[in-house]
Amino acid sequence: MTSSIRIHDLSALSDADRLELLQRTENDLSYFLERVPAIIEAVRTEGDEALARFAREFDRAPVTPNDIAAADADCDAAFQTLDPQMVETLRYAADNIRRYHQAQMPDEMWMKEIRPGVLVGERFTPIDSVALYSPRGKGSFPSVTLMTAIPAVVAGVENVIILTPPGPDGKVDPATLVAARLSGVEKVFKAGGAQAVAAAAYGTETIPRCLKIEGPGSPWFMAAKQQLAGRIDSRLPAGPSESLIFVDETSDPRLAALDLLVESEHGADSSVFLVTWSRAFAEAVCAAAPEFWARMSPRRVEFSQAVLGGDNGGVILAGSPEEAYRFINDYAPEHLQILSKTPFAHLTYIRNASEILLGEETAGAIANYMMGPNCVLPTSGAAKVHSPLGVHDFLKSASVGHMTASGYAEMAPHTRRIATYEGFDAHANSVSELRGS
Repeated sequence: MTSSIRIHDLSALSDADRLELLQRTENDLSYFLERVPAIIEAVRTEGDEALARFAREFDRAPVTPNDIAAADADCDAAFQTLDPQMVETLRYAADNIRRYHQAQMPDEMWMKEIRPGVLVGERFTPIDSVALYSPRGKGSFPSVTLMTAIPAVVAGVENVIILTPPGPDGKVDPATLVAARLSGVEKVFKAGGAQAVAAAAYGTETIPRCLKIEGPGSPWFMAAKQQLAGRIDSRLPAGPSESLIFVDETSDPRLAALDLLVESEHGADSSVFLVTWSRAFAEAVCAAAPEFWARMSPRRVEFSQAVLGGDNGGVILAGSPEEAYRFINDYAPEHLQILSKTPFAHLTYIRNASEILLGEETAGAIANYMMGPNCVLPTSGAAKVHSPLGVHDFLKSASVGHMTASGYAEMAPHTRRIATYEGFDAHANSVSELRGS
């Protein structure tokens, strides 16, 4: 185990070495893909009985088929037992997240006249039902509940449920129950991993079948989503945490070191780099890190040092600002922080990143929990083609068209000409004199 931060000098790397830096640590799902079919089939055929059995087997939780659903009394009790300040913090975060996603909502419908008498547009409606997953394997994550549930509720999804593994006491994490209710979701069920996906895909006696499932999860969860892709919709899965901290000569090395450790503490499979063109700045950051490691638990320090001292972390030393921008766009990070006194001057050069945080006061931890934008983000370079989770993931659109007689008269001859060329007689006849006046 190294306690130093590795420096990767781009000028000294071959093309192959540079490509290697762009790779993420991915979970190999082959082990899980071989095993989840049996779990899925058990849930499909046995329903709640299988969910209870798997809760006892995998989660070591005393769950029976009769208590798969969290009771209203459990949620009421959570508000009473959870630290009042924590309740207030969750309420504050929920309000910010709701404001952001309300601003993100498109108009219900738009139409535009593209030719005289020809109006076209789009109409947005919510998906009928969604299941949202809140993991619990490495702890409990009420922030995930807020980030997934609030955009679904804002989008107007009528049937929203939350699935989450039970704890050793057989109950749902109280902060997750509070977050669910603050988000506007009342239905919370005890189901984790592959069995949660199967329950949402097929439905059980207690859990309703849903059209879509969202949220981060374990390899078991992701393997089940892959297996059930034809049965229940889901977006690109979120992989291990990753971030780039971009700095210029106006930055504070000590602050850069402080923020560099944030995503590196998630686990040894994270990918975290500082990007700079100044070797002196890079060395100052490396020198500052031990002070902050000393203020972390041994487990988190172990994760952080494994990441920052290995192949998937450390410092990227570029030869120029342009080379730094090029690396960022090639990497397409989940999180990008621009630490600079003039962050907007750099923003124009950034095309590929899931989240961009501008300026030294825009702390990544605040963005993760309560700034408002969603923290369920595409990873592994998927930011080149995908967007963060948001209201659009819970909406669908229908194209809308309306035509007057004058619009029809203009477009019908062109339509008939194409239809005739392609050999579609009925198409051509439908816009001919046979239609009448």
